[in-house]
Amino acid sequence: MSTRDEYFEQLKAELDDLNARLKEFEAGAKAIGAQAKANLEEEYERLKAQSADAREKFQNFREEGLKNWESIVEDLDRVRDAFVHSVHYFKSQLKK
Repeated sequence: MSTRDEYFEQLKAELDDLNARLKEFEAGAKAIGAQAKANLEEEYERLKAQSADAREKFQNFREEGLKNWESIVEDLDRVRDAFVHSVHYFKSQLKK
C-alpha cells in the first residue's frame, strides 16, 4: 500500500470516529436545559457542516487520485484539525 493510500485510510478512520462522536453528542444534548440545548444545537449544526465539508473534500481528493497528493495533505490536515477542535469544544460544552 502506498503512503498516499495509508494517509487516506488513516484520515478516513479519524473522520469516521469523529462522526461517531457526533451521534453520541446528539444523545447527550437531549438531557440538558432549554437555553443550553439551543446553544448546543447551533454548535452541533456547525459540526455537522464541518463534517460534511471534511467528507466532501476527502472524497473529492480520494476520487481524483492526485499524482501529487502531497499538495493536498496540508489542506486535508487543516480541515481535519478544525473538525477535531470543534468536536472537542462541543464535548466541553456538554459537560457544563
